[in-house]
Amino acid sequence: MLAELMYGRSYAALEADAPMAALNLDSRNVTFESEYYMATDDAKFQRVKPLLWLWKSVDLTPLGHNPLFGIPLRRILAGYIFKSVGRDFKCWQNVEFSVGYNMEVGDDVVIHRNVLLDDIGGIELHDGASVSDYVNIYSHTHSVLDGPDVTLRKTVIGRGARLTYHSTILAGSVVSDDAILATHALLRGDIEPHGIAMGLPAKTTRLKIREAGPVEGIDSRTFAPEPARKANPQFPEPTPNQTKRVEEAEEVLLSPRMGFVAGKR
Repeated sequence: MLAELMYGRSYAALEADAPMAALNLDSRNVTFESEYYMATDDAKFQRVKPLLWLWKSVDLTPLGHNPLFGIPLRRILAGYIFKSVGRDFKCWQNVEFSVGYNMEVGDDVVIHRNVLLDDIGGIELHDGASVSDYVNIYSHTHSVLDGPDVTLRKTVIGRGARLTYHSTILAGSVVSDDAILATHALLRGDIEPHGIAMGLPAKTTRLKIREAGPVEGIDSRTFAPEPARKANPQFPEPTPNQTKRVEEAEEVLLSPRMGFVAGKR
């Protein structure tokens, strides 16, 4: 399919005329970053790898940038790659997944351009969730003490939640139903239902005016997250304390001869 879409000829004809171009279309000749991860389930990933390569490659073509072709194709591929996907899924071009098979997507979900979905630890996008351009959603963390000490935490985005431009959601965060994460915000916790969170780190500073009533879907105040999992079993569980508070803060002092030098209060 890639040979026909990108070069207008069969794979066999392309292999005979331009073997290097042909070899680059075959996912068996390509290595994904996630294949270096200890947490990647190789059997699951090898099953979806050709479809992910088709997705990524088509996105670089004019057809991939044409919504009338690209969006329906991605919707079909998602049904074979994701753990689950609902109706009317809409995904624009240049969206990256870590493994793809840990994505759980509800109905009427929209993902815009250049989004990173690090689903190695699992990502849930519930009905009507909207992910704007250049959003990053993570589901793993690294220990400060040891980089290879990786913890997997599922990240959950509730119904009708909106993650706006260039925002970042760290692993294990829960964005409740009808909540908003503001542009350029960094979320390392939860947002309550109808909340609007902004800042670095993001805090809920406003609430939408809604009728009072219980939330039947995702409510971070009562949500029971899945237990975190260690990707590398050689590291202890749970992760030990990684930093300590500096009792005597240092400040920068000005030396007339040497310029700025480190000093203490």
